[in-house]
Amino acid sequence: MTATPNQQDSINAAVWNACDTFRGTVDPSIYKDYVLTMLFLKYISDVWQDHYDRYKAEHGDHPELIEELLKNERFVLPRSANFNTLHEARHQPGNGERIDKALHAIEEANLSKLRDVFQDISFNSTKLGDEAQKNDILRHLLEDFAKPELNLRESRVGTLDVIGNAYEFLIKNFASTSGKKAGEFYTPPEVSQLMARLMDPQEGDEICDPSCGSGSLLMKCGQLIRARAGSRKYALYGQEAIGSTWALAKMNMFLHAEDNHRIEWGDTLRNPKLLDGKGLLKHFDIVVANPPFSLEKWGHETAADDPYKRFRRGVPPRTKADYAFILHMVETMKPGTGRMAVVVPHGVLFRGAAEGKIRQKLIEENLLDVVIGLPEKLFYGTGIPAAILVLRKKKIDENVLFIDASRDYQDGKNQNVLRAQDLDRIEQTVRARQSVDKYAYVASPAEIAENDFNLNIPRYVDTFEEAEAIDLKAVREERLKLKAELAVLEEKMTGYLKELGYE
Repeated sequence: MTATPNQQDSINAAVWNACDTFRGTVDPSIYKDYVLTMLFLKYISDVWQDHYDRYKAEHGDHPELIEELLKNERFVLPRSANFNTLHEARHQPGNGERIDKALHAIEEANLSKLRDVFQDISFNSTKLGDEAQKNDILRHLLEDFAKPELNLRESRVGTLDVIGNAYEFLIKNFASTSGKKAGEFYTPPEVSQLMARLMDPQEGDEICDPSCGSGSLLMKCGQLIRARAGSRKYALYGQEAIGSTWALAKMNMFLHAEDNHRIEWGDTLRNPKLLDGKGLLKHFDIVVANPPFSLEKWGHETAADDPYKRFRRGVPPRTKADYAFILHMVETMKPGTGRMAVVVPHGVLFRGAAEGKIRQKLIEENLLDVVIGLPEKLFYGTGIPAAILVLRKKKIDENVLFIDASRDYQDGKNQNVLRAQDLDRIEQTVRARQSVDKYAYVASPAEIAENDFNLNIPRYVDTFEEAEAIDLKAVREERLKLKAELAVLEEKMTGYLKELGYE
């Protein structure tokens, strides 16, 4: 069974409407965690109940047998932690405490997949007001998620993607209404898809995002492998500094059945946690990231003594971590198959001093493969245009391909969107690796050196449109014609004024 678009739209609308319970009382940066966590709880409860009913239909009303069969599911849901149990008790005092206990019971029953995921979220927190207000808010929230539109059983909605889409819809709306802070954990799906396609993930690949946010980039790579090979033979790795966002990534992986993953909580630049058995940085086939732009206070003071030697090409500026993330990613690419794609602000392409020296070394080592300029207003929290850098450990030549894709997009009300044809054009141009008039240019190392290793795209891709030649003779004739018409009108107006007694 496959869900219809109408079902998806109604689910999205119902989940977004559930946010009304908090609006005006709790800040969106706080209540997003409650709504997303409740969506998670409702989904696993509905899936669990669906499977229970199916076993009951197949084997009769034998609770003990059904409980044994349910132990083979990919997750366990204790009876006390079921959404329906919480909903039935919603009019009693203690909603916050009951929901917290349910989440902890779910974590305990699924420790290998959900360890510590709910430690930063408490429905019993004073953030939701005093006891009476909190209990009332949570009663409304339980009632919102009990509506028929949010029946998330597989027998109703079909594919798991419906839930993933609802999750993505919520994150997108939180990002668009909460500004930069929310945008830190959300990469527009079209950009994630583009980066996944450029990386061309294959079966068996190990894929990493060192600033993974909610995990959307990683999952786009996994989805591409499944679509092409019908296989889940790959592994996803990530690290996220913000605790609540790390928990969101873990829940997101769980909802998408991405069980072969390792998502760590911590600061990648100060304390990378994705290490191998020898305590060294683990290497990956693919490394992708949309790190926070020009992050300040990133650990500059200890970078020169980095035990992993990530900054041997130079220490990035104290107030801009862009090259710190890039250098970390470079060091984690596998020697043979390693490739990476990273979203950066345009300043990364041309800023001088320490960044200029690092950029020169990456080019001289023949690691930089493609520079893609994206349209403005694609990312939440910033209207500035960004670029994607593609680097590879093994390139087919020494050249760098520059693409100016900044003019190809759908103009949205608040955010611009990359269309399917825009993604196709970029990917095809990268594969062809040839210059395209006013769109792409293949630059040699000598040309880049002549430009002092400045990667500003207009230096390589000439998008100048010559103005159409003006026919001065035609313009003069048109002017004389208009002048004659004006003289006739003036004469008529003078006659009308005389008739009315005006001189």
